[in-house]
Amino acid sequence: MSPQPPLVDSHCHLDFPDFAEELDEVVARARRAGLVRMVTIGTRVRRFDEILAIARRFDDVYCTVGTHPHNAGEEPDVTADQLVAIAEAHPEVVGIGECGLDYFYDNSPREAQVAGFRTHIEAARRTGLPVIVHTRDADEDTWKILESCYAEGPFTGVLHCFSSGRELAMRAVKLGLYVSLSGIVTFKKSEELRAIVADLPADRLLVETDAPYLAPPPYRGKRNEPAYVVHTHEVVAGVKGLSVAESAEQTTRNFFRLFSKVPPPGHLALDAA
Repeated sequence: MSPQPPLVDSHCHLDFPDFAEELDEVVARARRAGLVRMVTIGTRVRRFDEILAIARRFDDVYCTVGTHPHNAGEEPDVTADQLVAIAEAHPEVVGIGECGLDYFYDNSPREAQVAGFRTHIEAARRTGLPVIVHTRDADEDTWKILESCYAEGPFTGVLHCFSSGRELAMRAVKLGLYVSLSGIVTFKKSEELRAIVADLPADRLLVETDAPYLAPPPYRGKRNEPAYVVHTHEVVAGVKGLSVAESAEQTTRNFFRLFSKVPPPGHLALDAA
């Protein structure tokens, strides 16, 4: 039997209350499922210390710093200088965000979301770290901001938990960004999303859980956790016409290429090309 391919969860929220009572067990289950790295994502800069504490607690967990668009109105004064300083001061910080636009909930004023999005992109450019982009019901504004900011200077990043339209995906990939797939791609109603994934280049795909949200079958409707990324891989592999092992190796290689500040495990030999 061939060895189990190494997996990563490129986007989860281990600081959320859903995991408070059993975080050690959640991480242990992820390891048993074959995960070698997890990135727990910042949603409020003022709560960064909580994120950092988790990344320091587990040697295979890293983190990001940023303000979610839902919270952009709460943190309107976050600056690129502040984000850069935090990222440069802490080796555990491997990305900027999540940030972006959410016009579905509109929990923050749109002008605050746009301003925060641009600030985070500037910090990503200056640090060389990927910007983690949240976008919902805001495709056109998202690509306009990405393209205008890229014209000012290149940066890298990922459209996380992708469930948007084909044009946004293709425009992002054209800029050299990545597209990350969550449990949404496994849902029965997601035929259109799977059709988009089929046409995206394999070297621009990541897989994530967005835990505690969006658990794939057979855990649909329950709390998600990093170990369940295995089930999303099975669907992505089928869509791309790959074996699960081939898909896992490809997306893990993509992860380490994008999140270049994350050191791969010593036993893991992946071609960075």
